[in-house]
Amino acid sequence: MSNKKAILFLEDGGSFIGESFGAPGEAIGEVVFNTSITGYQEVLTDPSYKGQIVTMTYPLIGNYGINDEDNESPQPQVEGFVVREASPFPSNWRCRKTLSEFLAEHGVVGIQGVDTRALTKHIRDAGAQQGIISTEDFDIQSLKKKLAQAPKIVGRDLVKEVTCRKPYVWKEGTWNRKDGYQKQSVPEEKKFRVVVYDFGVKQNILRHLVAQGCEVIVIPASTPAEEVIGLHPHGICLSNGPGDPEGVPYAIENVRKLVGKFPILGICLGHQILGLALGGRTYKLKFGHRGGNQPVKDLASGKITITAQNHGFCVDFESLDPNEVSLTHINLNDQTVEGLRHNYLPIFSIQYHPEASPGPHDAAYLFREFRQMMEKEAGDQNLV
Repeated sequence: MSNKKAILFLEDGGSFIGESFGAPGEAIGEVVFNTSITGYQEVLTDPSYKGQIVTMTYPLIGNYGINDEDNESPQPQVEGFVVREASPFPSNWRCRKTLSEFLAEHGVVGIQGVDTRALTKHIRDAGAQQGIISTEDFDIQSLKKKLAQAPKIVGRDLVKEVTCRKPYVWKEGTWNRKDGYQKQSVPEEKKFRVVVYDFGVKQNILRHLVAQGCEVIVIPASTPAEEVIGLHPHGICLSNGPGDPEGVPYAIENVRKLVGKFPILGICLGHQILGLALGGRTYKLKFGHRGGNQPVKDLASGKITITAQNHGFCVDFESLDPNEVSLTHINLNDQTVEGLRHNYLPIFSIQYHPEASPGPHDAAYLFREFRQMMEKEAGDQNLV
């Protein structure tokens, strides 16, 4: 561990002095907080965090280190990382390196020794905002100038920075303790072909689709709807991803062209893009929902699900046509929209993460619902 000084400076003038860990240097992004107790490796590698500096509210982070299996993308996606204490002595049978080594290896600037409770309360009250971590520059006026020149989240296309460059087929299934992540073989006559729009997809979404007997084809975010139609899918999944859904108008237009042609499942950013494609609006939340303990109510059954979440924008249900779209789930903390279903087309979407990783597995059944929706639409048609 380095004893080098570091600073986190916020655009509203708030500042927090700490100690550098991970890579030295500077990082600028929207400062947000995540309330998960574990799962920091999945958080770090979640493409939805592109453009953001993540603060972990749990005080000890890194105590089980970094392993070779729990990444949600090939490398860390966060702009910077803020913790109270980064453990230098991890202990876990899968551990391969420390958190600090992992961040340094990938050039991610971290700061520890920060009063993360005070920082979280500040963000909660003042709202998520731009910030800069620096191990080199401690001049307040200089830091202010750098923040003023940095691009903001609203209206920005972050999807283009995390989407795949060309289509690929995903074959890895879900994890088990004996074998880890294994490639799963599904009989040809039982396969459903699912095309996944990669807006910043988490790999565990793909694993759950494979576990449901799907042939999974992942495509770049800008792929024209006509090319998707040419793949003859049984269903389309709109993935999670970073930033403002209004910053990706090409995705909204492509989804609009696909509505009514195939069963569609939208997750997180995919849910928001679907809401916009159906004629609705989205808006930015004050500080967003990020963590593995968010309570969501299913309005049809009345059941409460504890969910994993990571988003800073929300669909405005009042902007949608109630004759076409129904509200299915709400967040019990602030009553915001957590799920939508089309009234007569095979389409549904959720704002939270049914694949968890990290987080509870309460909502994993939604992948089964998607498969059942494809089965119903396929009828007696031959599968893949």
